[in-house]
Amino acid sequence: MTETARTGTEVEQEVANRRTFAIISHPDAGKTTLTENLLLKGGAIRLAGQVKARGDNRRARSDWMKIEQDRGISVTSAVMTFEYKGIICNLLDTPGHEDFSEDTYRTLTAADSAIMVIDAAKGIEAQTLKLFEVCRLRDVPIITFINKIDREGVHPFELMDEIASKLALDTAPMIWPAGMGGLLRGVFDAEHDRFVPYEKPGAEKNGPGSEPESLPGARAADFMSGDELTAFREEMELAREGSPAFDVEQYHAGHMTPIYFGSALRKLGVRELLDAVVRFAPPPRAQPAASRIVEPTEPKVSGFVFKVQANMDANHRDRIAFMRICSGKFRRGMRLKLSGSGKTIGVHNPILFFAQDRELLDDAFAGDIIGIPNHGTIRVGDTLTESEDLIFTGIPNFAPEILRRVRLDDPMKAKHMRRALESLAEEGVTQVFKPEIGANWIVGVVGQLQLEVLASRIASEYDIKVHFEAAPYETARWVSADDPGDLKRFMEAHRGNMATDRDGAPVFMGKSAWELGYTLEKWPNVHFSATRERAPATA
Repeated sequence: MTETARTGTEVEQEVANRRTFAIISHPDAGKTTLTENLLLKGGAIRLAGQVKARGDNRRARSDWMKIEQDRGISVTSAVMTFEYKGIICNLLDTPGHEDFSEDTYRTLTAADSAIMVIDAAKGIEAQTLKLFEVCRLRDVPIITFINKIDREGVHPFELMDEIASKLALDTAPMIWPAGMGGLLRGVFDAEHDRFVPYEKPGAEKNGPGSEPESLPGARAADFMSGDELTAFREEMELAREGSPAFDVEQYHAGHMTPIYFGSALRKLGVRELLDAVVRFAPPPRAQPAASRIVEPTEPKVSGFVFKVQANMDANHRDRIAFMRICSGKFRRGMRLKLSGSGKTIGVHNPILFFAQDRELLDDAFAGDIIGIPNHGTIRVGDTLTESEDLIFTGIPNFAPEILRRVRLDDPMKAKHMRRALESLAEEGVTQVFKPEIGANWIVGVVGQLQLEVLASRIASEYDIKVHFEAAPYETARWVSADDPGDLKRFMEAHRGNMATDRDGAPVFMGKSAWELGYTLEKWPNVHFSATRERAPATA
C-alpha cells in the first residue's frame, strides 16, 4: 500500500470517529451546567463548576473571561475536546446571550450538529428560536435536551407539541420522565429497558454530586407507588404511540429531533444524551467553498477560521485563531497557505483546547478545532490550505444595531486604544468604523452587553479606560455598486455619512431609519447590504 493510500485510509477512519457539535439555548436554560457535566462524563475534568454555586465553585470551567465568571453567563464561544467511548468529541459552547448572536452564528458554521437545551418550565424562548433558525439555514441536525425536569414545569406532551409546531420538527422521545418537579422519580430509556432513578440533593447513593446509576427497567417499580407506576406506564405508551419512531436519516436531514428529558444539575439523563451524540450525530460533513464543495476525506489539508481570541492568558499578549479543519491530515509544523494574501505560514505550535487549559497537538483531522497562535496575521473568515486556492464561504459580518462613539479618558493613549479596538474587532467582539470626517472611532455592536464586555476587556487587558457616548448615527450599511463611478459619486455626495470598516470597505452611516430609506430610493444603482462576507486577510 502506498503512503497516499495509507493516509487516505487513516483520514477516513479518523473522520468517522469524530463528532463536532455545538450547544445552543436561551440564557439560563442550563447550557453551561450541561456542558460541564458532558465534560465530566467524558473525563475531560474532575469537577464540574456549577454556575449557581458559591465562591470559587461558581467559576464554571468553560467560562474563563472575568465578566463571564462574575455574571455566571457565557459571552465567548469555548472549544473543548474530549474522548468518549472511542469517539473524539469537539464541543463548542456558544454564548446564550442574544447580544452575542454574531459570535454564535460564526461558531455554528464550525459545527456538524447541535444540542438544543430547553428549560422545562419555559419551553422554547426567543433566543432558542433565533439559534434554531440559524441551524436550519445550515441544515444542522439537532438533538433536544429538555432540562430542569426536577423543577415544576410544562407537561412533556405540551413541550413536544410546542417543538413540533414552532420548529416544524417531528419529535421522537428517546427517554421519558417518571413524574416532574416534586414528583420526579427518574427517567426511563425504553430502547434499552433501563431506568435511571432521580436522587435528591444530599441523598445520592454514591456520594454528593455523583451520577445516578442506570438500573434494569423492572426496577422502576421500586421507586414509585402503584398509582404512579400505572400513570407512568400509560404516559409512556401514549408517547410511543403518538410519536414517530426515531429515524436517523430524518434526523440527519434536519426533519426530526430525538428528545431527551433530564436535569443537568442532578446529572440525570446526561449519560444518555452523550451516548446519543456518539451513536447518532453525523461525523464531519462536506463544507462549501466559493469554487467547490470540500469533502472531509480529501487528502489535502484545508480549514477556516471562525473565531479569533486575544489575551486568553493575561500573562501573555497572545492571540489564538480557532480553525475548523475541513479535510486532510494536519501535522504539527505544516506550512499552510493563507487565503487572500497568498502568504504561507508555519504552524509550529498548534493547540488543542479545553477552555483555558491547552496542550500542543501533533496531528488533527476534519472536524477538529485547533488553535493557531499568531500576531494578527490570521483573522476571522480566513481559509488555510495545503496548496489549493480555496475560500470557504458563509462567515458573515452583520450590520450592528447599536452605534457608539468611543471617548478616551486619557488622550495620550489614543494609539493604544486604536490597537485594542482593532484587535477586538478581529475577534468579532465588536465592529470598528472610522468616519471620513472626525477623529473619533465608532463601535458597532448587536446589544448593550457587548459594550460592557468591550469596556471591561479594554480596561483589564490593555489598561485603558474608555466610555461610550451616543453617536450621531443610528444604522450602518455596507455600500457597493456595479459601476465604480456610481459608488465614487455616492461617497462624494455623502462624505458626512461615510466611514470605513476594518477592511477598508465603505460603510454608509444613517442618522435614522428614515434617512437610510430615503437614500436607498435616491440612489438605485448603489447596493446597501446588512451583511458582508468577512474578507480574508490581504497582503
